[in-house]
Amino acid sequence: MAGAEPTEQRVTAAPAIELRGISKAFGPVQANKNISIRVMPGTIHGIIGENGAGKSTLMSILYGFYKADAGDILIHGKKVDIPDSQAAIAAGIGMVFQHFKLVENFTVLENIILGAEGGGLLRPSLAKARRSLLELERDYGLNVDPDSVIEEIGVGKQQRVEILKALYREADILILDEPTGVLTPAEADQLFRILRRLRDEGKTVILITHKLREIMEITDSVSVMRRGEMTATVRTAETGPEELAELMVGRKVLLRVDKAPARPGKPVLEVRDLRVRDGAGVERLRGIDLEVRAGEILGIAGVAGNGQSELLEVLGGMREGAGAVSINGRALPLSGHGADGQARRADGIAHVPEDRQREGLIMAYHAWENIAFGYHRDARFCGAGGMMNHAEMRRDTEDKMARFDVRPPDPWLTAKNFSGGNQQKIVVAREIERNPDLLLIGQPTRGVDIGAIEFIHQQIVALRDAGKAILLVSVELDEIFSLSDRIAVMFDGQIMGERLPAETDETELGLLMAGMSGEAA
Repeated sequence: MAGAEPTEQRVTAAPAIELRGISKAFGPVQANKNISIRVMPGTIHGIIGENGAGKSTLMSILYGFYKADAGDILIHGKKVDIPDSQAAIAAGIGMVFQHFKLVENFTVLENIILGAEGGGLLRPSLAKARRSLLELERDYGLNVDPDSVIEEIGVGKQQRVEILKALYREADILILDEPTGVLTPAEADQLFRILRRLRDEGKTVILITHKLREIMEITDSVSVMRRGEMTATVRTAETGPEELAELMVGRKVLLRVDKAPARPGKPVLEVRDLRVRDGAGVERLRGIDLEVRAGEILGIAGVAGNGQSELLEVLGGMREGAGAVSINGRALPLSGHGADGQARRADGIAHVPEDRQREGLIMAYHAWENIAFGYHRDARFCGAGGMMNHAEMRRDTEDKMARFDVRPPDPWLTAKNFSGGNQQKIVVAREIERNPDLLLIGQPTRGVDIGAIEFIHQQIVALRDAGKAILLVSVELDEIFSLSDRIAVMFDGQIMGERLPAETDETELGLLMAGMSGEAA
């Protein structure tokens, strides 16, 4: 259901934000091209587009991180110059980033006033901020203990602190970048209630998200960007997800995963009482039991930071653990010799890590080098005397780029010069094309545009249909529901419960993700 429609007063008022003819180039790349947009006061306005469409650049110009090459910015009908973020704040603009800008060992109150102390003496500033904070909490339902330390509160409350920071600085316009990426469904619902209250109090909200369901649920209007240009602005109540997806990519997109029922075979991966401790001795996995069979996808749902990363890392040979793990009936070592990534690949395990840039690619290396990594000792890539056959590696890369529609299809291009979606395709192509018995895949479409999401999902399902076992970790519940044949939910290093997608819903999974027992959920 779309958000409430703007009132007549909102429609006739001057736009809260008006951008006229905004252009920005980085060398030969035209990030924004003659963009004009009007956002009315007291509305929630969504901005969507593929990776590289120019959304972040446009918002960075509005918040003073970049200076436009051409064009004008008007706030409430008045032309303004925004050379930096301080000027944006002075103009009444606040921004809540996808990755929060908080000092972890500071309290909520200290984070609120940081950079806006208002004088040389801190005690009066803290007292004034505490009074203001209590008023803001009461007015907007942003309840959070001012004396809590940031590192000791959950991500949902941390996000409220970011919103409170902006409101404390008297922001009239709020920009939120992918705000639900680290929230449980219940926390996302609470955020939407807060945004509606902000809108009803006359604030203007700009929501950048790739989740079409959220656009339909919370926004009043939505602008679509493609290849640096604004292609459409529509009232949310007068459009739908299919039309928005087509406007984003320029073609019809299948929004649901088209797959036949699974036909599970023998167990491929068996995990019993798996335990992992971090460098500080904290137990991150606390007795994990699970099984993945041939021809099925087991999805692991959960809020980030509850042990999913450690699970993938120990199974992929990136971290040591304790317990019992076997693949096709063969026990795998969890520490010492034979517990590394090279040994795991030899055991038939492929791994698409959660963070492609830090763990899946070397950003300064060419695409052909990245596609060969981990498999560079294969016989086809090694000539006489163990010398690597670079020409064969490049031919292999050209084939994979063609099959996985990597753009541009240039083996010599460095990884950092591909968009996020195409970086992900390079990693997925490298791992899936090795025909593994088990695919470990973490956050397969994180930061990936809707066209690439459709393609990556198709490749995962095709591997399942070829009789392979897949362990999928994703914080996106839509993705978990669409791809998984079974769903297990993790919280605080444990499996809270297992469900069939057809026999559960987001509410039940959300309770499990929040630590409720299976019976309570």
